[in-house]
Amino acid sequence: MSLLRSVRLLQLIDKGRFWPMKIRNYRRNRNFVRMHPDVVLPPDYLMYESFQLDYARYYLNGEKSAGWLIDLVGNHIDLSTARILDWGCGPARMLRHLPVMLPGASCYGTDYNRKTIDWCSGVFDDITFHANDLMPPLIFQEDYFDLIYGISIFTHLSEEAHHAWLAELLRILKPGGVLFLTLHGASFRGKLTDRELTDFDAGRLVVRGLVKEGHRTFTAFHPESWVQTWLPPGSVAEHIPGNIGDQDVWMIIKPTKEFLR
Repeated sequence: MSLLRSVRLLQLIDKGRFWPMKIRNYRRNRNFVRMHPDVVLPPDYLMYESFQLDYARYYLNGEKSAGWLIDLVGNHIDLSTARILDWGCGPARMLRHLPVMLPGASCYGTDYNRKTIDWCSGVFDDITFHANDLMPPLIFQEDYFDLIYGISIFTHLSEEAHHAWLAELLRILKPGGVLFLTLHGASFRGKLTDRELTDFDAGRLVVRGLVKEGHRTFTAFHPESWVQTWLPPGSVAEHIPGNIGDQDVWMIIKPTKEFLR
């Protein structure tokens, strides 16, 4: 993998893996398609690029993950009438379930993949979608959202983008609102090379580039000490370390105006 990355072939090889996965997915999910004829599924490559090509996992695990998000964030803020943004929504794996689970909430999704946003906009009329660029800004006014969540989005961005996007997301989050993120924490140490592990254990962000930033093969790993220095002064953070292979959860509460003054 390191060799393929160094000669800039990793993204091409990853795209080549799509076709055998498409065949396996069709065989594995025939029963799901028969049992859920009303479920509108995204085009296969949009699903593969943003998550994994598995219809049942996309839909059923997306529903389960939406409930998990509500349960965790509901301990901090009232979501019943909240404005909620899925930043990096992809083909709405989680977001499509929120209007059903939270009928009084206003739901929004953004993504830099315009094909994904075009598909979502044509399918889900109870959610507002916008396309964004790889770097900020977003179109929303300051202090607009009660909850912003990004599921494995910072895991595919450069250090420069980490700083730029954190500032932008906090700009549009209400004081007292929650920024909910999943990151590659210590549970991913086993995937690091010796050199990467040295940097990680020294508290430095580890970034694997040489592919298109934002793509699934562009990867960042986040030591807890680095995240603590990255977060804004005065924010309250809850950290839930992931088990092996699971991402860390960080819930960041934006400081109030009184604190900022």
